[in-house]
Amino acid sequence: MRESGKVTGYILKELENFIKPGISTMDINEFVESTILKNKMIPTFKGYGGFPASACVSVNEEVVHGIPSKERILREGDIVSVDVGSTYKGYVSDAARTYGVGNISAEARRLIKATEASFFEGLKFCKVGYRLSDISHAIQVSAEGEGYGVIRDFVGHGVGKEMHEDPQIPNYGKPGRGPRLAAGMVFAIEPMITQGSYDVDVLLNDWTVVTVDGKLSAHYENTVVITDGEPELLTLFE
Repeated sequence: MRESGKVTGYILKELENFIKPGISTMDINEFVESTILKNKMIPTFKGYGGFPASACVSVNEEVVHGIPSKERILREGDIVSVDVGSTYKGYVSDAARTYGVGNISAEARRLIKATEASFFEGLKFCKVGYRLSDISHAIQVSAEGEGYGVIRDFVGHGVGKEMHEDPQIPNYGKPGRGPRLAAGMVFAIEPMITQGSYDVDVLLNDWTVVTVDGKLSAHYENTVVITDGEPELLTLFE
């Protein structure tokens, strides 16, 4: 999983320079897929539940599961979240980032930063002895404290030989609930945060999730290992 996580994290880091006005969401997908394959790994998402691409590319009000398209051209001021999974020797890593396309508004930049910050608030509770919902509660308090909505319908999850394993990890909830964390557990923790309401719809393609009110949404995710000490982030590329 560490090897897989390095590639997933590298891709998300490289996308900081790759994403610019005028490229298509399919260009992003092709970059992701070719990099995974070059590293002799498998694109986890491609074919998963019938998903047609190697990356989920979600623009503006799209929360998650955006399907890449040659026709969807990124414009100055858009924000785009990219969710990537790599599988190596049967083990999965899963991570996501949200990027500004060219110059973005101060409001959009603040949303992206707050989403990332909420992840790191949750990370403080990724230690032996805490309960699972302590992570969820910390994310919710952080995001709602900045005035944002926290998606209810989609959650983080365990990850290992499968992309989605137990337990589910909501980004909201009361603390002190669920199983106690133990060394060796691996989670995909992924706040999905909105400028407005947390209510969502799924488009007619049966995949892409959008905010009902049309307001922006951001996504930040890493694969996290619980250890006897500080948590280890497998998909944060330095």
